[in-house]
Amino acid sequence: MSKGYSLKNVNELSGGDNEFIAVLVQTFLEEIPPDLDSMVQAVNSDNPQMAYQYAHKMKPNLQLFDIDLLAQIKQIEAWSKTKKAKEQIIPILDHIVSTVNGAIEDLKADFN
Repeated sequence: MSKGYSLKNVNELSGGDNEFIAVLVQTFLEEIPPDLDSMVQAVNSDNPQMAYQYAHKMKPNLQLFDIDLLAQIKQIEAWSKTKKAKEQIIPILDHIVSTVNGAIEDLKADFN
């Protein structure tokens, strides 16, 4: 089974420095779960602007770990500029949550 992340971009950025990689992983594991929870709360509260802020904040970290959610994150961001009902965005949010949680579990298993 493939992992929910890739270290390709991380290795490129770190130049193979294992200590730096460990710091990047630890930072991801500390910052992404609360941001993800806040984005979920924002969507559930029908607060598109707040959801946008958290989606936008998470985007570079997801890209760094090659977690392929750019299209879905952009849909959350676009929600703040549309009049879509939150019910239309919830399936996208659910996909983001399950994908990110899978990557978090894989990272914890590989680095803790």
